[in-house]
Amino acid sequence: MDVFLKKFFPDVYKRESSVKPSDDQYCKFDSQILTLFTSSLYLAALVSSIFASMATRKYGRRPTMMTSGLLFAAGAIVNGLAMNVPMLIIGRLLLGFGIGCANQCQFISLKWLPINIEELSLNMTFQLFITIGILIANFLNFAFAKWIEGEMAWRLSLGGAIVPGLIIFIGSCLLPDTPNSEIERGNYDRAKEQLLKLRKVDNVDEEFNDLLSRLVRKQKWSNMLG
Repeated sequence: MDVFLKKFFPDVYKRESSVKPSDDQYCKFDSQILTLFTSSLYLAALVSSIFASMATRKYGRRPTMMTSGLLFAAGAIVNGLAMNVPMLIIGRLLLGFGIGCANQCQFISLKWLPINIEELSLNMTFQLFITIGILIANFLNFAFAKWIEGEMAWRLSLGGAIVPGLIIFIGSCLLPDTPNSEIERGNYDRAKEQLLKLRKVDNVDEEFNDLLSRLVRKQKWSNMLG
């Protein structure tokens, strides 16, 4: 949005306004601050995914996903209220931390659903809904820029990211942790209870013992690798 560029990246806006189709399109804006603003989300996601894996092993996948939702919502609030470029970058960093936490554990949580994942292609729905989210975001950006004047347009666009953050947080509060995560933390009775609820059968001893043996093998390899 032009009003956004005018406030935070005036030099970029001037260059964008003066660019002609015949001009060289390679690195036409040449703004390190704009690059930092854009890339900070991806750098934060990369770093947070490493620490999120450690937190997941110690505290479980459910708290990690709840943290993801809170970080995402916090980043949206900071960006929506931003008064300067540092606030924008801080908001992007929080969004990136939230994305890194969510990506670290969402596929593993999907595998415990009591349905045929290969048949329903649930893993692909993750990418599908990312694409749908991008489409919705672009539509909202267009609508806000067209029908809302002033700074409120971009503030609604950036602050609107609080909605998926709250969905992740509330959904994580309602979901149980995975049986595998419970076993890794020594909560064997709770893991059996979750397996019984998920599989809807009277006996899950075979699957439970299989999970235990996998954990033993995993720990053995971890000890061998240091």
